Amino acid sequence: MFDTAIAGSLPKPGWLAETGKLWPKWQAEGDALAQAKLDATLLWIKTQEDAGVDVIGDGEMSRQHFVHGFLEQVAGIDFEHKVEMGIRNDRYKAMVPQVVAPLRLNGRVHATEARFLRAHTARRVKFTLPGPMTIVDTVADRYFGDRVALAMAFADLLNQEARALQADGVDVIQFDEPAFNVYMADAVAWGVAALERAARGLTCTTAVHICYGYGIQANLDWKRSLGEEWRQYEQIFPALAASAINQVSLECIHSHVPPELMALLAGKDVMVGVIDVASDAVETPEEIADTIGRALQFVARERLLPCTNCGLAPMKREVAEAKLRALAQGAALARARYGAAP
Repeated sequence: MFDTAIAGSLPKPGWLAETGKLWPKWQAEGDALAQAKLDATLLWIKTQEDAGVDVIGDGEMSRQHFVHGFLEQVAGIDFEHKVEMGIRNDRYKAMVPQVVAPLRLNGRVHATEARFLRAHTARRVKFTLPGPMTIVDTVADRYFGDRVALAMAFADLLNQEARALQADGVDVIQFDEPAFNVYMADAVAWGVAALERAARGLTCTTAVHICYGYGIQANLDWKRSLGEEWRQYEQIFPALAASAINQVSLECIHSHVPPELMALLAGKDVMVGVIDVASDAVETPEEIADTIGRALQFVARERLLPCTNCGLAPMKREVAEAKLRALAQGAALARARYGAAP
């Protein structure tokens, strides 16, 4: 009961990449960079285990950005001529690659880090991939001219890699779709279908992560514009409840999401965000257990999985470490409080 996990990313050590940034520059090149990525992955595997986290991730140490880390191995993407583009309905600007030709994978994308993760922990492992709608929103299309067709093309490539990750021994494959909280009508019209296409044929646990973004200023400003109730989930949860995806990861603690919206996910495992990624304040175990208790009004005990609201990538490393410990301690307190053996 209450098995814990992170949403995906963790802070990169200063010897691997710039710190405190969402799009950090690497500190090495070539073979030295490849080794540094694995060293950082091992560091975070051990840190998660020591903290008491149940489902272990690679922390996305090998990816500069959660979307571009996948795109770097896709033929038809031009990284040499990036252009500035508005992301998430122009919430912020970013330099993005361009789609210039038909898309195909240049072999495996994440084999090295997924196999390394599987080899270095006996616990269940989760691996994250960007969702097709969010990829479409993070590239400049100069070839397809149709967002749905582009999303379905990316979904096919994601499915190819996801099936290979499953063969690598990954227990949970999670697709990150923050765009679902921005383009709600499109998410229902074709986004969930693209997501299911990305996950088709998988027999491991499948998940989708939908949040209100990293704790960067542009996202904080956007959240302040959303009013006293954030009801974006209300539009997309019914479609996800009817989908073949097993788990849904959502933002909860310190948000204005009405908790009753979680009831719309009946039949799904719900990864409830109990760790705030927009604040350096470390949650107490009591605060986390209280958040779990509120969620239990709408989510069955056996389906509730405490998680982080989003990735921790831009945070200070010591803050992220403390939050991981709090996550595990809060879940343990909730097990004791709500009648399960710790």
